[in-house]
Parts: sequence; structure tokens; C-alpha cells
Amino acid sequence: MNRLRASALIRHEVGLHARPSVKLTKLAKAFESKIDLGLSPDGPWVDAKSIVKVMATKAPKDSTLYFRAEGSDAEAALDALVTLVNEDFPDGP
Repeated sequence: MNRLRASALIRHEVGLHARPSVKLTKLAKAFESKIDLGLSPDGPWVDAKSIVKVMATKAPKDSTLYFRAEGSDAEAALDALVTLVNEDFPDGP
């Protein structure tokens, strides 16, 4: 199974702090695939389903988040995560 990759630019005013981190990890957990997050295309990589690890990246505004996913729903997972970041972590249902 091949590993898919995607990236998205954080436009959120305070970067990847508590609220966006919670939304990102919650969304990542909705998928079966293994999903990693990094601040560069070469990592270091953290588990996108771990709130502690995602918040620890302290990704600032205007930084690029890199995702890689592996599994049966990897493509859908990456599409959803990129959309979440591109839409600035909207408050939704």
C-alpha cells in the first residue's frame, strides 16, 4: 500500500493552537488510516491523532502543514484534513 501525501497552509491567526489542534486530531481519528503530520516535507512526523503531539508542533500562522497517510481511506483522510486547514478550521456541526 502506498503512502499518500498532501499539504496545506495555516492561515489561522494564532496558528495550530488548542482549538484547531482539537479539530484536526478529531477529524484524523475519524479515519482508519495512519496519518502523520509534519512541518516540513521530510518530517519529523508526529501522529495526527494525538492531541498532545499535534499541539507540540506549535505550528505558527503562515506555516505549511504536511500530511502523509497510509491505509484504506488515506485519500479521503488527506482531502478532509487539507479542506479543514484551507477553510481555517471552521466551526461546524
